[in-house]
Amino acid sequence: MGTTDRVAVVSGAASGMGLAIARHLAARGHRVGLIDVDGGAAQRAAEELRGQGAVVTASQADVTDRSAVDAAFERVRADLGRVGIVVASAGMELFEPFVDIAVESWQRIVAVNLTGTFHCFQAAVPDMIDAKWGRMVAIASSSGQSGAARMAHYVAAKGGVIALTKSLALELARHGITVNTVSPGMIDTPMLRRAETKGDVPGVDKIAKMVVPVGRTGTADEVAAACGYLCSDEAAFTTGQTIGVNGGMVL
Repeated sequence: MGTTDRVAVVSGAASGMGLAIARHLAARGHRVGLIDVDGGAAQRAAEELRGQGAVVTASQADVTDRSAVDAAFERVRADLGRVGIVVASAGMELFEPFVDIAVESWQRIVAVNLTGTFHCFQAAVPDMIDAKWGRMVAIASSSGQSGAARMAHYVAAKGGVIALTKSLALELARHGITVNTVSPGMIDTPMLRRAETKGDVPGVDKIAKMVVPVGRTGTADEVAAACGYLCSDEAAFTTGQTIGVNGGMVL
């Protein structure tokens, strides 16, 4: 297998950062397995990528459901081959005061953001160990580094993602596998705009000019470019790192 035609799996791949990452990896020549809780959207994203000449497959799976994740990875293996790259991008956020967070809300946010990453990474790692080569990238959040009010469950889960990647980087390095985190800041995605519409994030563009040192929101493509590097052969000596794509908000 060449260095630019490996099999990559991206979770949360039907929209936003996940879709941008899938596009970027496909443009690099990789075969890409798309996983998303919205199966119809995943299929539409796959059709879009096929129209651009990419080799892709799409599966519906909730990353909190291990059996569904395992089945999605088996479909990727059957359709595309053994997995060499995994980007855990599926995420979910909520804005709730700490005193109002129900146990069920806490469990759901941690399950999607942290346990979902665990599921995707563990499903992929046997192929990588056998190949003595692998790239794992988790999408965390700058809030997992800095904290954020009214998001204790989300911040705790994303902080856990950062810690998980550090541990796996140490454990898997001898197998030729790198494990890194990309921590986006204020990125212009459908999820951010939904939060703006609900009033959870007031005036995204205005706020970005005030709080982001570079004076704007970031783009999903800028996050995808960071992932593309971390998934490449050139990044063989980069592991256990947290790459902030945040316009200077968190240093």
